Amino acid sequence: MKEPTPVKREFYNRDTIKVAKDILGKVIVRKTKQGNIVGRIVEVEAYKFGEHDKASHASKGCTSSNQAMFGENGFAYVYFTYGMYFMLNVVAKKKTDHAGAVLIRGVEPIDGIKHMVKNRKGKDGINLTNGPGKLSQALQINKKLNNHDLTKKEKLFIVDSEKRTEKVLSSGRIGISMDVEKEWRFYLDGNAYVSKYKFNKK
Repeated sequence: MKEPTPVKREFYNRDTIKVAKDILGKVIVRKTKQGNIVGRIVEVEAYKFGEHDKASHASKGCTSSNQAMFGENGFAYVYFTYGMYFMLNVVAKKKTDHAGAVLIRGVEPIDGIKHMVKNRKGKDGINLTNGPGKLSQALQINKKLNNHDLTKKEKLFIVDSEKRTEKVLSSGRIGISMDVEKEWRFYLDGNAYVSKYKFNKK
């Protein structure tokens, strides 16, 4: 079977919130020397710019560390947090916005699971990829992939999948202290790889 082609840049050239909702159900492909590692996106968070979103890395302007958020859409923004986790974001914003990105918070493993388990040092089951730091470890995502073009079939890209059937739910974002009232976290209802269900709102 022919490998799917990456989602085109036009998909990301839209409002960050819309992209966050629509990227649910799509599939991340990570090419490694050991083989492809593949997972279905089941949980995300949207982050915008400036006064629109004080919780965003871009809220205080462009810096050397967050410049990917201000760059071309369809690229990866990868940052390191808590001294131990890499976080994968997809740059997405409409023309009138200076910056924007969608944080990938949870993926459902599809292929290359034995490699995921090895990368997670033996962790398996739901705990394999039900969180942004976990999935980055499982998919071998690190700072080297910052500013990587996700619209090209190279080391990391996102492709379409079968039409999703699950309902998309929303809630406040996790681990922030500002703009907590914004329900910009989106996830697929009932999926086991969603990180935290206690935050859910229907």
